[in-house]
Amino acid sequence: MIVLPYDPDWPHSYLTEADKLTPILGANLISLHHIGSTSVPGLAAKPTIDILASVKDLEQIDALNPQLEELGYQARGENGIAGRRYFNKKDGDDHLFHLHVYQEAHPAIEDHLAFRDYLRSHPECCGEYEALKRGLVEIYKFEPFRYTDGKADFIQKTLAVAKAWKNHGSD
Repeated sequence: MIVLPYDPDWPHSYLTEADKLTPILGANLISLHHIGSTSVPGLAAKPTIDILASVKDLEQIDALNPQLEELGYQARGENGIAGRRYFNKKDGDDHLFHLHVYQEAHPAIEDHLAFRDYLRSHPECCGEYEALKRGLVEIYKFEPFRYTDGKADFIQKTLAVAKAWKNHGSD
């Protein structure tokens, strides 16, 4: 596992992949969003593009597994989060894309977008998050679950602030 400096090509990678996903998700798709650390300009990140899809009917997604597999995605079901369909696209052991699909109005949609938007608008918080991630990757380089667990408190605390910020006009 590695955390790299921000790559200005990450948004382009997202857009290219979104163009491939949109016709597969079809009329069920409400919106696609680039989320996660690669969506925050200037933030160091693991070089995996996270994509959030909001859909009208989550159950229809399961029928698309074969088409998504043709694009290189592996279906992982809910993968620990109720009301989600999760897919990953890898090159060997390297995770290239993570696709998180939620039915419209699922609270995780607001959470992901509020966290992303808050980091984009608050460079001091972004810097704290980057420092935390760099420290954790040094300690848990070969333990991705412990790396993720190490970020959990920061993410929850920041998410609470981000949601209040978003709900009060983003000032």
